[in-house]
Amino acid sequence: MSDPLASDHVDIVQEPGPNEMRDPLVRAELKRASVWFGLAIAVALVVLLIQPLLIIFGGLVFASMLDGGARLLGRILPIPRTLRIVITILLAIAFVAGVFYLTGVQIAQQAEQLRTTLEVQANRVAAWASEMGLMPGRSDLTGLVQQAIGSVGRLTSAVGSVIGAATSMLMIAILGLFLALEPRTYERGLQWMVPIEHRDEFAITLARMATTMRRLLAGRLFGMLFEGVITWLALWAAGVPMALLLGIITGVLAFIPNIGAFISGVLMIAVGFSAGPETGVWAIIVYFAVQNFDGYVVLPLVARHTVDMPPALTIASQILASALFGVLGLALADPMVAMIKVALESEAERAERASSGKRPRWRRAPQDAAPEEP
Repeated sequence: MSDPLASDHVDIVQEPGPNEMRDPLVRAELKRASVWFGLAIAVALVVLLIQPLLIIFGGLVFASMLDGGARLLGRILPIPRTLRIVITILLAIAFVAGVFYLTGVQIAQQAEQLRTTLEVQANRVAAWASEMGLMPGRSDLTGLVQQAIGSVGRLTSAVGSVIGAATSMLMIAILGLFLALEPRTYERGLQWMVPIEHRDEFAITLARMATTMRRLLAGRLFGMLFEGVITWLALWAAGVPMALLLGIITGVLAFIPNIGAFISGVLMIAVGFSAGPETGVWAIIVYFAVQNFDGYVVLPLVARHTVDMPPALTIASQILASALFGVLGLALADPMVAMIKVALESEAERAERASSGKRPRWRRAPQDAAPEEP
């Protein structure tokens, strides 16, 4: 005979409380909070470790230069990759040493002359501005300059001294050399840090970043060579003093577009007017002619085969990077923005494929995008 109370027995399932981990709502909120907390930690780490991160990124930039040179040599020399990188380094050293060997004495003399000329011209401008009431007196001006130098020194303390800059450049060169010698090893290491279902898309993004970096740097180097040589020849033909040194400075500063061109233009015009009004006018003509030809003819041709970034975005990134990270950040602003641009474009393509319901599929990157085998 069955128990009459058995039919009345009902299992009571207790709902999880608001503070229990088995509550789906609690788990969802914890996941959301952990994402924001991790993002805050990542931002704090970037701020604290910005100088080492910039050195690492500089090593990537240097490695891209070596990789590009090795790939060019690989088209004519069927030799191992390591030998091609060594040849690339030797050719770069030979070029720099040859330039300074052939023109070293002339460059040294012109450098001293340039310093004296800039001091004289700066004093003239300061005196004229003080007479017109546009600037404070010399004593007040000296105090303002000292305060400005002190604030800039705090921003660029890591690379402000000669020893610090030399150490940073040495570390960048060594890191870039190791990365260029064995790119596959480091690429596989990065892929292992990504979930296996996303590794194909991550590999495509890495390949695009590498190609973009090489093309950007190739365009920069071509622009540096073009502006330096053309400026030197044009200033020499116009009779502007220190044409060779101004050409070298213009070529070096061309690595930082827009801002570098402005600085070289100020130097060029100041030196031109030191030799007389007519020479100063010729310096202005040369500056605008070279910059216009470079901006409307050379840069569009280079951008068509490299990376076309909006000028406003380039200038804004350079100002922000220089204010936050100093000189090294200013020099690396363009490559950083280019890498972010590639990453955002790849993420937008992935989101578009996901929203359209298309399955992710491997798309072969450009032929020169994949790292070479040793």
